[in-house]
Amino acid sequence: MNTLNWGELTPEQFLKEYWQKKPLIIKGAFKNFKDPISADELAGLAMEQEIQSRIITKTEADKSTVSWQVNHGPFESFDQFGESGWTLLVQAVNNFSAASQLLLNNFNFVPNWRVDDVMVSFSTPQGGVGAHIDQYDVFIIQGMGKRHWQIGAPDSSLQQLLPHPDLKQVSKFSPLIDAITESGDLLYIPPNHPHKGIAIDNSLNYSIGFQAPNNQELFSGFADKLLDDDIATDRFMDINRKITHSSELLAATDISQLKNFMKGAFDNEEIFNQFIGCYLTQSNHPLELLIPTQPIKNDQLVDILAEVENQFIAVSGIKALVIEKPSNTLFINGEAFKLDENTEEFGRIIAKGQNITTEQAKSFTDGISNRKLLLVILNKGYWYIE
Repeated sequence: MNTLNWGELTPEQFLKEYWQKKPLIIKGAFKNFKDPISADELAGLAMEQEIQSRIITKTEADKSTVSWQVNHGPFESFDQFGESGWTLLVQAVNNFSAASQLLLNNFNFVPNWRVDDVMVSFSTPQGGVGAHIDQYDVFIIQGMGKRHWQIGAPDSSLQQLLPHPDLKQVSKFSPLIDAITESGDLLYIPPNHPHKGIAIDNSLNYSIGFQAPNNQELFSGFADKLLDDDIATDRFMDINRKITHSSELLAATDISQLKNFMKGAFDNEEIFNQFIGCYLTQSNHPLELLIPTQPIKNDQLVDILAEVENQFIAVSGIKALVIEKPSNTLFINGEAFKLDENTEEFGRIIAKGQNITTEQAKSFTDGISNRKLLLVILNKGYWYIE
């Protein structure tokens, strides 16, 4: 198992000194790192219709003339790209590779809801995507091969470049970190820090990206919740209205009242928690849900629990969380499951996504409500039996 070794740092120190503040490189962070997916397996995923992938190619006519090309998957072959100068990027590999999903266990000092996905890239020598800026935090683990990385500080003077309609880059920057990463090395890049990586030889990189919704997305999603559930339909009221002598004005007091009226929807914790729990657990990429061909029934579950070697396993990449008060709800893949005092502890175990043995499951499923919860998530394909 690939386990993160912080060296002289601790997760607490990292959050205090580096998180969203400055970049970091930890050499040898993963001792004897073993790639959870091979280059050939990654190429196989890029041939699948439902999986988001792209190849970015850089060609140089001379030192001053560089051209970029972006091809989107699925791909039937890779022969046409040659042996150098290109990078294959595949999104949400952890949704299809349980071994890649395990990498996320090293970053659980940050709550699970913040994690987006594990993007994996394969690069040939001189392959890269150019200097660019991300709006979210990212950890990058170097797998096989070596890569030359440069990471700079936020700089508003950098020019935005668009060498291809599907490729955003920035102009040259001064690096804070200028290093070659080898297998097992770890980079942390905060938001808005320009960075550039160029492969030295055939290499694999694992990018753990974090969710960072913007206000537009959150407001839009919350508005959709209100519309879909037909809630927050109360009309604005001003029962204590005073006479106005300037009817053409929208007064500051009225603006304040309208703001407070709108904020009232957000202040309803039950409504907001239902929205945010569903919103943050929705997958942005396809999942391999394992829905039983015939729904599992209670008596079948009893037989399954009697088999000692059985395990209950979360589908790779599934997102789950628990909101305690006031709603006390388990959220999985955008769905809400109400918890009570009997199901609260079991719900939290489910939300952690760790394998559950039959012995562990039996200790919770003696109660009817816990057994019903387990049956629901099995029949929806969110968890499966192995």
